[in-house]
Amino acid sequence: MTQFRLRQYLSQNATWLGAGVLLTFLSSFGQTFFISIFAGEIRTEFGLSHGAWGGLYSLGTTASALVMIWAGGLTDIFRVRALGPWILAGLMIAALAMALNTMVLLLPVVIFMLRLFGQGMSVHIAMVAMARWFTATRGRALSIATLGFAIGEIVLPLSFVAAMTMMDWRWLWILAAAITALGIPVLIRLLRRERTPQSLSETASSTGMDGHHWTRKETLFHPLFWFMVPAFMGPSAFLTALFFHQVHLAAVKGWEHIQLVTLFPAYTGVSILAMITSGWALDKWGTARLMPVFQVPMAIGFVLLALTETIGGALLGLTVLAVTVGAYGTLPSAFWAEFYGTRHIGGIKAMATALMVLGSAIGPGLTGVSIDLGVPLEAQFLWIAGFFILSCLSVWFGIHRAARNL
Repeated sequence: MTQFRLRQYLSQNATWLGAGVLLTFLSSFGQTFFISIFAGEIRTEFGLSHGAWGGLYSLGTTASALVMIWAGGLTDIFRVRALGPWILAGLMIAALAMALNTMVLLLPVVIFMLRLFGQGMSVHIAMVAMARWFTATRGRALSIATLGFAIGEIVLPLSFVAAMTMMDWRWLWILAAAITALGIPVLIRLLRRERTPQSLSETASSTGMDGHHWTRKETLFHPLFWFMVPAFMGPSAFLTALFFHQVHLAAVKGWEHIQLVTLFPAYTGVSILAMITSGWALDKWGTARLMPVFQVPMAIGFVLLALTETIGGALLGLTVLAVTVGAYGTLPSAFWAEFYGTRHIGGIKAMATALMVLGSAIGPGLTGVSIDLGVPLEAQFLWIAGFFILSCLSVWFGIHRAARNL
């Protein structure tokens, strides 16, 4: 796409792409990379060990994954302009609840709300909208919308960690709620005229395998879905675990936490490049060629993080990880649309999002308990790298069998 055509494309679709960016950015307040900033303060405040905090986090996140199976299907019923403001309102209330909660028993409930409205539904409706609204340029639309993640990862950790030296951590959650509240009228303004008003109709849908509009039930019983499960759960599970234990990782490596946090902008910069590149590659080659290999950098990155003792080595490991992270922002959503069609994509992707959220529940809990049992984080990272290699093989086998039906 030439520079002129890119400017024209962005100009013609600015409001819809902007809505996607806004939703993914605000989802940051329910993402692990943001919540984990406060891990030390929360553990101290409520008297929790690594395993206990990881367990409570996993409990709330698992509950949100279960609800996502139902809630995600709402995107097949309601348009984004109707559903989006309510999702952001829920996220705002969740941030306020984190600021005001003083009871450890309510902590999983607060985590549930943050994960459901932030990591779950805000991301889900943004990705479903891009996949449904755009066909020929679906990859580019998805990569642009996911820039909201990148902006959040660049701006929020560093600024909030710095602000914590001057403000109580609870006040920062009130600030997060205020930012989310400001996003509601902006979203309404952007979507005052939603793209493709007939987007729920048959004529605006693109088909999947065998020229068929796959339902959620049919997808669930199709073998390809189960070959893909490790690829959708793995990055979410173990990238979440990495950020969740960032304070502990810095401690065992002998780094200052702020040193590790200052690497995040570079990590995010590489993920942005990977997002853009994967969106272009997606439109050119399709998901069948890209999905089997996109997790290889994740495996290499975890090996590097396991073996390095220097902050420079951590930078290298994080930037390699970021290649998979960027691709993960675009490829899965396009995969569902390409292989299973778009008419029921809200319900289908709800299952995938639930798997992603479930993975993000398993990762911190599993690694947190392992830390409490004396298994070093570095050793865990090597096992995680092995998981990603096996996941690549699973994806290759599943897609090799199914691609002939496209």
